[in-house]
Amino acid sequence: MAFNFADTQSLMDITSRPELVFVKGEGSWLEDHNGKRYLDVIQGWAVNCLGHNPKPIVEALNKQSHLLINPSPAFYNLPSIELAKRLTGASVFDRVFFANSGAEANEGAIKLARKWGQKKRNGAYKIITMDHAFHGRTLATMSASGKEGWDKKFPPQVDGFPKAILNDLDSVRALIDDQTVAVMLEPVQGEAGVIPATKEFMQGLQELTREKGILFIVDEVQSGYGRCGELFAYQHYGVTPDIMTLGKGIGGGVPLSALLAREEVAVFDHGDQGGTYNGNPLMTAVGVAVFDTLMAPGFMDSVKARAAQLSAGLLKLSDKYGMKGERGLGLLRALLLDGDYGNELVAAARDAVPEGLLLNAPRPNLLRFMPALNITSEEVDLLLARLDDLIAKVRK
Repeated sequence: MAFNFADTQSLMDITSRPELVFVKGEGSWLEDHNGKRYLDVIQGWAVNCLGHNPKPIVEALNKQSHLLINPSPAFYNLPSIELAKRLTGASVFDRVFFANSGAEANEGAIKLARKWGQKKRNGAYKIITMDHAFHGRTLATMSASGKEGWDKKFPPQVDGFPKAILNDLDSVRALIDDQTVAVMLEPVQGEAGVIPATKEFMQGLQELTREKGILFIVDEVQSGYGRCGELFAYQHYGVTPDIMTLGKGIGGGVPLSALLAREEVAVFDHGDQGGTYNGNPLMTAVGVAVFDTLMAPGFMDSVKARAAQLSAGLLKLSDKYGMKGERGLGLLRALLLDGDYGNELVAAARDAVPEGLLLNAPRPNLLRFMPALNITSEEVDLLLARLDDLIAKVRK
């Protein structure tokens, strides 16, 4: 396919992109404008939980686009009701608000917690978040995040997000005061390098928040929707959060996210929360299709099997090259390198011929893996074999 890269000048320059344009995708594979194929284990940063162009999503879009696309969020529509019923039926939550992105869902969680603080905790508004956390790119969610340097990007930050240390309960306890309304965290810190919270920490947080009468919020934008081997990551820990956010995998590639809350926490008054596209039937019909695919008999068993296969393979590579191991939950994993050459591996993998491999290095000393949840055993083996070759070449 002929393509003039000068045409890219019409796009706002917000990140460094290689000179390739993806034109087609299927399952775990992408194809660029030159016809080169790439094994994709990024999948839009854990967005495409069923891979590229999966049949259930394509069929849902086609069917719903002939029925109703957007009647306005001022009215009920059937797909949003069906998806909300599925989510509450499969979780500890009672109410759902649909949005378009993970950042928007997290912004809603912040607003809901502050509203609850106004009504239930004498105006308390502070939400304790974690160092190195990532909650989105709005001003409030950037302020809630603990990503290094973000406090200098668009000052002043939104007030009210003191930072604790993941897996250090005492650091959380020390920050709680009469203005604290909630603790918010990712069960697995993805952008920080795939760092899971421990079971002791999560259960300790639940006890601490109940003792202090504050809310327990889990950001499952990346870790939720089957990514960690259970439908929701909090289910690994035996806890009952008050609020949860979902994004990425919930839409399988379309713009969809969700804010979920238990009944006693769902305290928005009319007009407090909204959005032009929230719960539109085209996106929520896709959400129903994704949910039903994940809940089909055997699907999550396959996710767990592929997670075990990937984990074992990464450990084998780590042992072979004297690296620092691997970590993660389910199919959200990281390989800890023995040096800061992650970005070199990413570039070498992408540029490999005749087929490329799409990797991600959120930190220079590790690789993060977020493959489609239905990646095949053969594709995991192929990933590991190609990674072996790449590591040998780049380390030389």
